[in-house]
Amino acid sequence: MKTRVGMDLAGALGCAGFSAVLGFNQVVVKITNGGFSPVFAAGLRSLLALAVLALWMGWRGWKSPGTARATPGLLLLGALFSAEFLCLFLALDRTTVSRASILLYCMPVWLALTAHLWLPDERLSLPRALGLGLAVAGVCWTLYDPASRNAGDWTGDLLALVASFCWTGIALTLRLSRASEVTPEWQLTAQLGISAVVLTAVAPLFGPLLRTPGALEFAALGFQGILVAGLGFLFWLFLMKRYRASDVAAFSFLSPVLAVGFGWALLDEPVGPAFLGALSLVAVGILLVNRR
Repeated sequence: MKTRVGMDLAGALGCAGFSAVLGFNQVVVKITNGGFSPVFAAGLRSLLALAVLALWMGWRGWKSPGTARATPGLLLLGALFSAEFLCLFLALDRTTVSRASILLYCMPVWLALTAHLWLPDERLSLPRALGLGLAVAGVCWTLYDPASRNAGDWTGDLLALVASFCWTGIALTLRLSRASEVTPEWQLTAQLGISAVVLTAVAPLFGPLLRTPGALEFAALGFQGILVAGLGFLFWLFLMKRYRASDVAAFSFLSPVLAVGFGWALLDEPVGPAFLGALSLVAVGILLVNRR
């Protein structure tokens, strides 16, 4: 197995850039929802990303996923991935980018808590427990902040929180099932392929598929599917293969911070002192939880 190197300047810039893309993507999702049904847009996004991934894997030469024993785990990954993005796209249709992003990117906190309960070698240290407490306090502060609460619907906040829990389930599935026996490329293929089918199939249940899409909405959809979910996650896999996972994870606190900034700058979302305080607690908490 190739030894992963410590974080260097190129890696730090790559991680920070990817975090910025993820933060900006929340704004792009909200723009896309102006022209497409949220669930239908999520399905099309997975379909575009799957095409990018198939081209890349075909160029490198198709390889077997490895073992049929991983099939149940891969199916579970696809189901959780479908649920996560169904909830996230609906959330961004009902609440602000700022609130949805803070709730979504608290995933490392829920993962640390569940891992502490279920995985004997993942006990919380004192600094990580402190980080968990700070992040949870920040989430509560976010939910009860009157300045931003009136800008969205509470159902959107709840859906963003459920999306974060689904993301936690994906991480746990990769730890506890035989899905870990296949390459990350095949894990991503299962998630994108299953979600593309599931989300487009159930999309008619959530209203008309189209909402007068224009050039901006089509461009936003292409940005999500090709650049973020396709090429973006291939770049993330490269980072994970080259650098230590803990070093890459340390940059995850940037995504909610940058998403809030983009929501304020591009969508004129309300961001008062109380909300910034809540965001700071969440960011510091995520940083502490990901210390290892």
